Amino acid sequence: MNAYPLILEPIYKERIWGGQKLKSFFGKDLPHGKKIGESWELADLPNDKSTVANGEFAGRAFSELIKQFPQEMTGDKNFKLPFPLLFKLLDAQDVLSVQVHPDQQTCDKMGTGEPKTECWYIIDAVQGAVIYKGLKPGVTKQQFEHAIKKGTTNELLNKIEVESGECHFLPSGTIHAIGAGLLIAEIQMSSDTTYRVFDWNRVDEKGNGRQLHVKESLESIHFDQEDDLSATTVGRLVNCEFFKVDKGHRIAGNEVLLSPGKMKMLMIIAGEGNFTDVNEKMVEFNAGQTIFIPACYEGVMFCESDCQYLTVTL
Repeated sequence: MNAYPLILEPIYKERIWGGQKLKSFFGKDLPHGKKIGESWELADLPNDKSTVANGEFAGRAFSELIKQFPQEMTGDKNFKLPFPLLFKLLDAQDVLSVQVHPDQQTCDKMGTGEPKTECWYIIDAVQGAVIYKGLKPGVTKQQFEHAIKKGTTNELLNKIEVESGECHFLPSGTIHAIGAGLLIAEIQMSSDTTYRVFDWNRVDEKGNGRQLHVKESLESIHFDQEDDLSATTVGRLVNCEFFKVDKGHRIAGNEVLLSPGKMKMLMIIAGEGNFTDVNEKMVEFNAGQTIFIPACYEGVMFCESDCQYLTVTL
């Protein structure tokens, strides 16, 4: 394999709470006039598979390359697909529904769904922007069911004001919602299982509310879980069994050595630069891109301007 950093083509998702900030902030080529809430930056789901945007493998499915070159791409000749992580950029112009993702035990019990643990890195936040993360101490399942019927679910959630540069970890079973005015990098297990339990009593033009999954949500929420409301801001942001996230910052003119042996995924939050391998082959990068570094790649990451980025490993 002629390995090089693979820039992946984003998959845009229209959402009622989305907007056009991914275009104004990162220069992404969004569909005109559409409310784009999610840009799936690296995906390997049945109906959404990332493709390579650069170099000789342009147009090839990311998962096909792993299947063809497992050792070179991942460092493991027996690597099993589908790829276990999903990367997104989220533009929340309005508050998202209150939701929860199940853990493996809950999926096994219900016989449906896929588990999801995730984290949110706050790229940009309007003043006073908030997230909702976990239940207030002492809230019982019975109290929560009563609040669902009354339409007051939000009153039982921890409301946390957030700023850019923070990372919040959300293990499966944590009830949560993203508030308005946030641009977020989301790193998660490769799952699209989401159970909505409350949608702020919103209705469409016909007076109908969005579909809720009350039974599944009540089964999935960890009512006995002590939620960690803190945020990490430097160094290793997340260290869990499913993925690890490290925050990097290099000033203009700095280089980062990329040694072979382990695959890496980079989400470029700010700045621009290039990757240059031992044969002086160059790949340029910009803010807003997600880049897969094959395990066999050896080179340097050169920052032409101040760069902030997230490095994700398994």
